[in-house]
Amino acid sequence: MNYVFHREAIPEYLDQVAFYESQLAGLGADYLAEFAAVMERICATPDRFSLAIPPDIRKLAFKRFPFYVMYRAEATRIVILAVAHQRRRALYWAGRVGQ
Repeated sequence: MNYVFHREAIPEYLDQVAFYESQLAGLGADYLAEFAAVMERICATPDRFSLAIPPDIRKLAFKRFPFYVMYRAEATRIVILAVAHQRRRALYWAGRVGQ
């Protein structure tokens, strides 16, 4: 299964990569690698992970970085609603659900 970003999720994701790379050379690449691993798991078994907002918004946490991928599984793709920090601005992305 493929995935796409909600249009508002793209800049926040890119900002996170840039932030980590600015902290330490190579850390942005580590973030990207972990994101890829999370998305591989989600794409393989999208209905397996925790419900964030019933009935269909789910989340999966990164292991090393304090983020969740918030997503909706559709028939042919995964829609990434946010790559949200685990401890900041809870549910700021919830308005994206109906878009």
